[in-house]
Amino acid sequence: MAAQRRRNQQKKGRKETPRQRQSRIRKYTRNGLVCLVVLFVVFLGFRLVNPDIFKGKYKELTGAQIDATEPEIDVQLLTVNPYSRPGTETDKITGIVVHYTANPGATAMNNRDYFESLKDTHENQVSSNFVIGLEGEIVQCVPTWEVAYASNSRNIDTVSIECCHPDETGEFNEATYRSLVQLCAWLCLKFGLDETDVIRHYDVTGKNCPKYFVENEDAWNTFREDIRLALKNAE
Repeated sequence: MAAQRRRNQQKKGRKETPRQRQSRIRKYTRNGLVCLVVLFVVFLGFRLVNPDIFKGKYKELTGAQIDATEPEIDVQLLTVNPYSRPGTETDKITGIVVHYTANPGATAMNNRDYFESLKDTHENQVSSNFVIGLEGEIVQCVPTWEVAYASNSRNIDTVSIECCHPDETGEFNEATYRSLVQLCAWLCLKFGLDETDVIRHYDVTGKNCPKYFVENEDAWNTFREDIRLALKNAE
């Protein structure tokens, strides 16, 4: 053992020649390349087995807290068609977009039925996941895991909510507002979001929608704060 230690010490004290240094570098480089190739093969294997594994796939959270927060929803899904419910799957939901209907006095079902009529008229491509009516009723038109034609470039990763309003100001009445806060809070819990992930159509395209919240920034900030409080109360 003592002789072996002396040989090791002598070896450590020996100065490395240029040739030895080059050989060592080549060895390390070769080993590094082998590791990279192995990792690349493993990566390709994952992609072949599950092409969507590295994408943000749609996912819903579950639990008693979420169930307790869910508002009453009248599910009236549209017929799958290219003009209002294309049947396209969404990516991971990263936001909730608030809209106003821009047709004062119309009910939630009026708007839902208009979306449905587009499969026959072909006059437009528009819809929403939810519509909230003047009495606070919530009508679901498109599943949250499917694209609705509402928020332009954000259709693929957001849930859209159209809100009815009584007059040209676009301001929501108390019943509509209360349901909107409750629906947004529930969706935030369902998708792991918070009030900062609730945005306006305006924030996507610059469109004056929802009109009252665009023209009254303080009202928009208060609305977001109400969602925050609803989420806190749900804890």
